[in-house]
Amino acid sequence: MISDAAVLLWGVASLLGTAVLAIAVNRTPGSGTRLVYGLTLGISVAALLVLAGRVLEDPVTPSTAVLPVGLPWIGAHFRLDALSTFFLGVIDFGGAMASLYGLGYGSHEPSPHRVLPFFPAFLAGMNLVVLADDAFTFLLSWEFMSLSSWALVIVHHRERENARAGYIYLVMASFGTLALLLALGLLSGPGGNYTFEAMRAAGPTPLVATFVLALMLLGAGSKAGLVPLHVWLPLAHPAAPSHVSALMSGVMTKVAVYGFIRVIFDLLGEPTWWSSIIVLFFGGLTAVLGILYALMEKDLKRLLAYSTIENIGVIFVSLGLALAFKANAMPSAAALALTAALFHALNHSFFKSLLFFGAGAVLTATGERDMEKLGGLIHRMPQTSFVFLVGCVAISSLPPFNGFVSEWLAFQAVLQSPDLPQWGLKVMVPAVGGLLALSAALAAACFVKAFGITFLGRPRSSAVEHAHDADRYSLAAMFILAVLCLLAGILPGLVIDGLSPVTLSLIGSRMPVQMAQPWLSIVPIAASRSSYNGLLVFVFIAISASAAVYVIHRFASHALRRGPAWGCGFADGVAGSQYTGVSFAQPIRRVFGTFVFRATERVEMPAPGETRPARFNLEVHDVIWETLYLPIGKALDFATDHLNHLQFLTIRRYLTLVFLFLIVLLLVLALWP
Repeated sequence: MISDAAVLLWGVASLLGTAVLAIAVNRTPGSGTRLVYGLTLGISVAALLVLAGRVLEDPVTPSTAVLPVGLPWIGAHFRLDALSTFFLGVIDFGGAMASLYGLGYGSHEPSPHRVLPFFPAFLAGMNLVVLADDAFTFLLSWEFMSLSSWALVIVHHRERENARAGYIYLVMASFGTLALLLALGLLSGPGGNYTFEAMRAAGPTPLVATFVLALMLLGAGSKAGLVPLHVWLPLAHPAAPSHVSALMSGVMTKVAVYGFIRVIFDLLGEPTWWSSIIVLFFGGLTAVLGILYALMEKDLKRLLAYSTIENIGVIFVSLGLALAFKANAMPSAAALALTAALFHALNHSFFKSLLFFGAGAVLTATGERDMEKLGGLIHRMPQTSFVFLVGCVAISSLPPFNGFVSEWLAFQAVLQSPDLPQWGLKVMVPAVGGLLALSAALAAACFVKAFGITFLGRPRSSAVEHAHDADRYSLAAMFILAVLCLLAGILPGLVIDGLSPVTLSLIGSRMPVQMAQPWLSIVPIAASRSSYNGLLVFVFIAISASAAVYVIHRFASHALRRGPAWGCGFADGVAGSQYTGVSFAQPIRRVFGTFVFRATERVEMPAPGETRPARFNLEVHDVIWETLYLPIGKALDFATDHLNHLQFLTIRRYLTLVFLFLIVLLLVLALWP
């Protein structure tokens, strides 16, 4: 009988075949869009059905397959276990929703021949990364995923910013792959044990484990968007078409999280307690800086990209907590923290895909990503505005939606820190918990800004006047994701119990069975400590809101009262008197801007009687880019400029250089101990 892993590999082959077919059908401009997206939708749904059957029958026993390709005498190994099943579900569901959205959105793409071949290839690459069970196949799949996504980033390469985004993404992706190559090389050891099974059995030394952790933070962290390796993400994600942006932000970053979990929790063996401090530090820093950068943005897609960085920080904080508890033999708390990380990864794939789809609908309808030129879209795009609002509430971690549950689980894990024996962790974990709380509050402010400036108020430009709602395929994808955000929030016990095979395989423990709790409550550790019931919260909110509406309409005065809206001191209701995204973020910018953004404000106020206008000038700097990456770029430019003349040497000078290097090499070998 063919294994589940082999069946999924046939799905990957089908996606690659679809990519080849897309090249053929795209010879005629505009053709094949629905064919390609329809095929990717069908393949993704079929893969989801295979994964669902595995979850229902036997999610624990691994399913393997070996293909006679790859390294000689080794082949390409593939494995489907509990961890890969979960992340494959995230990938294939995200691919299905992006394909459904693309059925309508793709008709507006000006260069479909540049998108269609690489879209199924990108999905195939992500599937192969998660299925890979040896170092060579993993790295080859990782690079294939990176290159296919890079091709999607530079679809509109004639735009200067998109070309720059593609270049920076390619450089950072190459750097990340190099770090992963070194990490897996250290794990394989001098014997060349390239299979993951051999790496598990070998068990690295503490020194090797330290280097592997650092390299995985560089390799997987650069792809996920950990600070300070995040610089490519707010450039590349907005440059791609919106359904590809949703895949990159909502799904590809989870493939990076998978790579980190696979190596650190599975292949590396028992962790050390101090390694968790490193992960906690970078996770907390990423969460706060990501949402602060998002708050400063007025480009809607860049705001969403920066928000992804914040959510990646939340996931890595939870992973750091899981490492700390696992190192101290606290399996229940470790299972809670790991469940929080996996749950938030799933939640983020839901609401971030939804938000990017909404941003794509706005871009298609108005041609604008600048929120300062939008406004009033709730009247012209009511359905899009409704589902976008659902995504904003979910990503702001407000009940009864799914974002609240996963972050609440993370805070419950933070509250277990007094039981940790090391004082470093006793101090570090509450501090990171404070950063999580700060990032959650800032996220709520950020998405009040995103929704309010984009959809509320009056139109700020003529681009909004002729806007209309998205097509039925795009709306269907967004409404499905909105419903899932609600269901995962009011029935989180189903998700937590579904994640238990993953925590059992990696931690050796799981959270209590949630569906056995009364009234569908969830209990992280014990009912005496804390519990949450999303369904009751949802019912309470629904009843309270309905009662308020009834009382107002039943007992309030029926007299019609109209008055002028407050116009910030202006008598006439001009659109320019409204709040803007920049003005909304001003208080937060003044609190954090001096040391996070080096922000400077200059106001030129005319004297009384002068007719010239007042002027306001704001400068916000990307400190990490300017202090870390710009010096490296300048140093490389300097080196290449001064080494460039080497290609114009005569043959005698080349021979002299070769002779000198040979002498140096012989001296090194002679002095080597």
